[in-house]
Amino acid sequence: MNKVAQHTWLAGFHAVASALDHDPGNVAEVLVAREARNRRVRELADKARALGVAVHHRPASALDPLTPGRRHQGIAARYLPPPALDDEGLLAKVRAAGAGGLVLVLDEVQDPGNFGACLRSAAAAGATAVVTPKHRSAPLTPLARKAASGAAEWLPRAEVTNLRRCLDELKQAGLWLVGATADAAEPIWDVDLSGPVGIVLGGEEKGLRRLTRESCDLLACIPMVAESESLNVSVACGICLFEARRQRATT
Repeated sequence: MNKVAQHTWLAGFHAVASALDHDPGNVAEVLVAREARNRRVRELADKARALGVAVHHRPASALDPLTPGRRHQGIAARYLPPPALDDEGLLAKVRAAGAGGLVLVLDEVQDPGNFGACLRSAAAAGATAVVTPKHRSAPLTPLARKAASGAAEWLPRAEVTNLRRCLDELKQAGLWLVGATADAAEPIWDVDLSGPVGIVLGGEEKGLRRLTRESCDLLACIPMVAESESLNVSVACGICLFEARRQRATT
């Protein structure tokens, strides 16, 4: 069964707009700062009303404690995010996607900013879903939501207890799993990513764990000049996902 989600407060133009665009039925209310004079705030408030979402005007100071550490830009929304998928729900998504399946697997990515940036890239690349282990992975914190720039509100996510078992199930469902690692011999752009594929990335410090590497069908690298250090995981994520998107656009 899917996990039960709780209401959260979304802050700023991108997050509120994404929730209204993709999942307005789960937006409980929108708060607008009385001091706000920005045209974008007015447009979002009008859109919320048109969708049947209650809009309330409050002092900007009332929005601050609801969105700590974030710049709310004069607008916030109380939102019930979709629950994380379990293994069964993930496999259903993958099977429904068929030949167009594109899954991002993050093996113990622990920085919320990196996690959010990976979600943003996955959404922009048209990913079917993002998979993370239940333990030792970054939670969907306000910082992660901010970095995701709205993607966290609608992109399907799965949190799995046993990542290796999940990877085996994804392969049985038809995905070809490609692990990205600096010590691989084959460049990512020489790998066929045009079919149903899972891109597997490791955490910030250790990269792919041994069992995760062994579960991949193929390992690939992003070639760099010899003096360069390894790429940030969110940067590598964007490169790999958009290489898959490029190949799909040309087939």
